[in-house]
Amino acid sequence: MEIRRSPSAPTRRAPESYFTGTVWQDPIVDAPHPARIKGFLVTFEAGARTAWHTHPLGQTLYVVSGVGRIQLEGEPVREIHAGDSVWIAPNEKHWHGASPTKPMAHLAFQEALDGSQAVWLEQVSDDDYTAEPQSA
Repeated sequence: MEIRRSPSAPTRRAPESYFTGTVWQDPIVDAPHPARIKGFLVTFEAGARTAWHTHPLGQTLYVVSGVGRIQLEGEPVREIHAGDSVWIAPNEKHWHGASPTKPMAHLAFQEALDGSQAVWLEQVSDDDYTAEPQSA
């Protein structure tokens, strides 16, 4: 058993190559081999979002606070709220982030496959981001 107390891993600003706006990441789970699970608390300021990306083994999001948005490629933007849990299937192209006017924080859990937990793609366009969302 290993017990880590905060702040065992420091909060870091998410890289601009994978995110738009101000996003903070707090690593909370990075299990040693042979386990593959990784988890983060991700805090998005209003208007911030990820780039399009996929996860080789899927991803689970749990919205801790605020109001956010998520979109799967080819589907409408959906609004997400505190208490919502979202499963994204393996290799499903998607993005997620805060609403344009409210911040959002979520827990993100995914497994690494051959050392990769995400494949990062192009930035989300302003048109995609500002599309009228559907409620979840």
